[in-house]
Amino acid sequence: MSSSVSPEEGNVASAEEGKPRDADYWARNVSSLKLGRVPSGAINLNVQGKRPVGPLQGFGAMWQKTYRVRLSGVKVQPTAVIKVWKEHFPEFWPKGNRFYGPLTGIAPGEVGLINMALPGGVPLSTGVMILYADDESFTFMTPQGHVFAGWITFSAYEDDERSIAQVQVLIRANDPLYEIGFRMGAAKSEDRFWENTLKSLATYFGVEAPEVETQAICVDRKIQWSQAKNVWHNAGVRTTMYLMMAPVRVPLRWMRRRNRPEAK
Repeated sequence: MSSSVSPEEGNVASAEEGKPRDADYWARNVSSLKLGRVPSGAINLNVQGKRPVGPLQGFGAMWQKTYRVRLSGVKVQPTAVIKVWKEHFPEFWPKGNRFYGPLTGIAPGEVGLINMALPGGVPLSTGVMILYADDESFTFMTPQGHVFAGWITFSAYEDDERSIAQVQVLIRANDPLYEIGFRMGAAKSEDRFWENTLKSLATYFGVEAPEVETQAICVDRKIQWSQAKNVWHNAGVRTTMYLMMAPVRVPLRWMRRRNRPEAK
C-alpha cells in the first residue's frame, strides 16, 4: 500500500521531530535585550543591550518565594485567569509602580519596561524579558542591573474545584548594594508588592477580602562574591544619576543643536 504522505510533508515532519512540543512558548536564546518602541512617558534606561540573567549570575543568597491567592466564591478557569492577567498586567501592580508592556502583549522574547521606586524612594528604571508564555503561565527573566537576578513565574491552576493564582520567584539579589537593601527590609517590601498584586487580581474576579499565602525558602545561603562586579550595572544607582543630571542634560542638548552646522 502506498503512503499518503507527500515527500514535502515528510520533510516537514522530519524537521519537526527534534523540536520540543513547547518550543513556541519559549523565548529564543539572546545575548542582549532589544527594546521596541518606548511608550510615551516611560523612562528608558538599563534595558537596551543588557544581558538577561538567572539566579546563577546573581550575588546574594538564593530564595524561592511563592505567593498564592484562592479565587473563592467565583467560577473561573485557570486559562481565563491567565488571559486576563496577561491583558491587564500593569493594572494589578500597586499604585506608583509602572509596567510598560510590549505592543504585542505578553509573548515569548518580548521586553517590557519597569519604572518604579525602591524602598526609601530610590527611583528605578529597568525591565524584564518574557522568557516563557502559554495559556496557563508566563515567566519573566530579569536583566543586568535589576534588583534581582532570576525568574518570576505567574501561573494559575485548579485545586478543590477553585482556581488559584500564583506568583513564584527564584532569585538572588543582583549585587552587594541590593543584598544589603534586601536584608534591611526590602525583602518585606517585595513580599507586600506581590501580595497586593494578587489581591488586586482576585478583586478583579469578584473575590471578597482575598487572602494571600506567602512561603519563602532559602535555597542557597552562599554569597557569590565573584558576582560583586554586578554593582557596575546597578539600575537604581544609574537611574538616580540620570535624574540628577537632568538639569545639565537639557542645556547641553540645546547647545549642541545650536552649534550644529546647518545642512548644506
